[in-house]
Amino acid sequence: MPADGLIDTGAILALLDRTDRWHEPCVNAFRQLRLPLLTSEAVLTELFHLVGDARGDMEAAWKFVRSGALVLGAIENPELPNIHALMSRYWDRPMDFADATLVYLAKREFLSVILTVDRADFATYRIEGKRRFRILPQPPP
Repeated sequence: MPADGLIDTGAILALLDRTDRWHEPCVNAFRQLRLPLLTSEAVLTELFHLVGDARGDMEAAWKFVRSGALVLGAIENPELPNIHALMSRYWDRPMDFADATLVYLAKREFLSVILTVDRADFATYRIEGKRRFRILPQPPP
């Protein structure tokens, strides 16, 4: 099933944590999007690293991942030079691997909507060097 948008680590964490200042804005934006949202293995790696060792938090993350809200965009070995090129282009930012996978997937899958709390970085990144991301949600008050 094709995705209409992407989701980043911070947005997933905010959706799972009712005490996160981004929780309500992310929930509201998430409800407006058609599911599933595309993400990468790198995002899931960050997610489970940041969720930590608490079993309840880990299980909540797994429940969300397995809910059908996400679909993984596989990145094959021959595509890795594209990720490297993105990270090199944004060296002054710097762009981390997970963000680079999302920017690459946006280009490959013709997507521009992203659910993220990392507004500053995704406002800087360009899809194919030209197109801007449509970043959701708006910052909390």
